[in-house]
Amino acid sequence: MTEALISPTWIAVDWGTSNLRAWAMDGARILAEVQSDDGMGKLSRDGFEPALLRLIGPWLDLGPVPVYACGMVGSRQGWVEAPYRAVPCTPLDAAALVAAPTHDPRLTVYIAPGLKQTTPADVMRGEETQIAGALSLMPGYDGILCLPGTHSKWAQISAGEVVSFQTFMTGEMFALLSEASVLRHGLQGDGWDDTAFDTAVSDALSRPERLGARLFSLRAEGLIANLTPAAARARLSGLLIGTELAAARPYWLGQRVTLVGAAKLSSAYAHALKSQGIDAQRLSVTDCTLAGLSSLALQPEAAR
Repeated sequence: MTEALISPTWIAVDWGTSNLRAWAMDGARILAEVQSDDGMGKLSRDGFEPALLRLIGPWLDLGPVPVYACGMVGSRQGWVEAPYRAVPCTPLDAAALVAAPTHDPRLTVYIAPGLKQTTPADVMRGEETQIAGALSLMPGYDGILCLPGTHSKWAQISAGEVVSFQTFMTGEMFALLSEASVLRHGLQGDGWDDTAFDTAVSDALSRPERLGARLFSLRAEGLIANLTPAAARARLSGLLIGTELAAARPYWLGQRVTLVGAAKLSSAYAHALKSQGIDAQRLSVTDCTLAGLSSLALQPEAAR
């Protein structure tokens, strides 16, 4: 039995360092979703168009379809560089979209630029689209958006603009410490211990300068005090997130906070913030990404 042809009106693409995700869209409605491991980090500049066609080629059988993309595809090492826009500014601007060079006549690819901050120096790519999506889902929102991930972002939002932001390498540090440091020996499995996480968050918030010593204690306690792998993983996460919260205190203290991220990680951040009296709202990172790209794709032609 032949599968019915999918006929999108546009295609949404989130192209990260490790993965490529695409959605066939009919207006704001999702028709289909596909993904591959053809992330930016694995491709040469001439490999982007073939990688995209391998994924979405069947959606183009009925003719040309515009593609709106965000993420590392617009980095200096990506398909084409989409220059950063300087804050304070709106998270997305259709006039700043960059067209990628293509050979297949069915493809027209527009890439959203990231944002930059001069002092202190900081950049983001992909999160600006999630922020735009969050603002479209929460009209009139003023407050803080936290986007936990490999490189967590804290962004101050006012009057529809990103006023300032700060990045923390918390997720990457967890990956490096749990997979490539001496701590890896005591972190096997994917177990979790809520009490150990809570204690570590509190410890890191009160004494962030002790992080280095607290990290090695995970190894020592595993050797001489029977610290379980589940407790060790939870404590490592709690120490890193707690240290991030200590440094980001000016962003979240007394503020309205919304988390945009994967469910499990956002839950950990929400739990840590709750211990500090902050009831953070949570939004799906996928919902926000699609809402942000939709804000570009579905606006009147004259505005693009």
